[in-house]
Amino acid sequence: MVAIKNPMLLEIPDSFQSERLIIRAPRAGDGAAVNEAVRESLDNLRPWMPWADHEPELEESEESVRRGAARWILREDLWLLLFRKSDGLYVGGSGLHRMDWSVPSFEIGYWVRKSLEGQGYVTEAVKAITDIAFMAVSAERVEIRCDTRNERSAAVAKRAGYMLEATLHHDGRDPNGDLRDTYIFGMTQRQYLIHKGVEITE
Repeated sequence: MVAIKNPMLLEIPDSFQSERLIIRAPRAGDGAAVNEAVRESLDNLRPWMPWADHEPELEESEESVRRGAARWILREDLWLLLFRKSDGLYVGGSGLHRMDWSVPSFEIGYWVRKSLEGQGYVTEAVKAITDIAFMAVSAERVEIRCDTRNERSAAVAKRAGYMLEATLHHDGRDPNGDLRDTYIFGMTQRQYLIHKGVEITE
C-alpha cells in the first residue's frame, strides 16, 4: 500500500454493523443522544477525556456532531457513533483519529456511557472498526493510546488483539494538570492479517 494522496475520494462506509451495534458517522440531529450519554457519564469520563471538563449544553453537542459530520466528509477525522441494535440507544463514541494518510495510519479512541460499562460493547466496536480500518481504508497501522492508569481502556486494546509497544513517561498532563504516562498499543496490517488467520505469502 502506498500513501493516499486524496482521501476524500475513498469510498469509506459511513455505517456498518457488529453483532449488537450499529456503528456510523455522526449526522445532524444526533446531538441530543450524545448529550444525554455524556451528561450521564461525565464523572467517569472526566479523569481521561480532556473534553469532559463541563456539562455540555444541547446546542454544544449538536454543533459537535455537525462538525463531526463535516470533518468525516473532508476525511479530517472519522468519528463514529455507537447505537444498540435492539432499541437504538446511544452506547458511546469511537472512531479513527490522528490520521496520517501518508502511511496511512490511525488511532482508535473510545468511550462508553456509564450505564453500559462492563458489557463488552467497546471491545465489540473496536474489533469492527479495526476491520474497517484495515480492510476498507487500507491502513498500514492502527494504534490505541491510553493513560496507564486507565485499566479498562488498556484491557479493551488487549482483547481486540493490539500489542503493547511502548510506555511514554510524562508525555502529557491529565485533565487535573498532573503528569501522566501513556500506553501505546499497536497493530500493523501484517499483524492484523495474522490475527485473522490469513496466510501471508512473501
